[in-house]
Amino acid sequence: MKKQTTSEKRERPCAEQNCAICPCMDYCPLESAMRLLGGRWKLSIICALHHDKSVRFNELKRKIRGITNTMLSNALKELEDAALISRTQYPEMPVRVEYRLTRACDDLLPILSSLNAWSIKRRR
Repeated sequence: MKKQTTSEKRERPCAEQNCAICPCMDYCPLESAMRLLGGRWKLSIICALHHDKSVRFNELKRKIRGITNTMLSNALKELEDAALISRTQYPEMPVRVEYRLTRACDDLLPILSSLNAWSIKRRR
């Protein structure tokens, strides 16, 4: 079997590399990212927040067709735990809670945009 050069190793995803120095042997960053963003609703939530900046729970529910209160609540909690969105509760009656993207999520948006372009290109 031919030994791969360093540049050949970089061209292939970590999961395809069969080498002792592959970071996937202990921790795969790509798998971690996919686990973080995986699920049916998280990308829809990020998209809705990106377009509207700050959104309340019921507004999000109206924007994302088919999502239940429980699924929205769970996805928001997971995204908040991952520091991709922030939750602000205002001391008002009734209580007002707004969600917005964090700077960490702002760094993710160009990647999602590239993934979107790749998907559109594949559909042609």
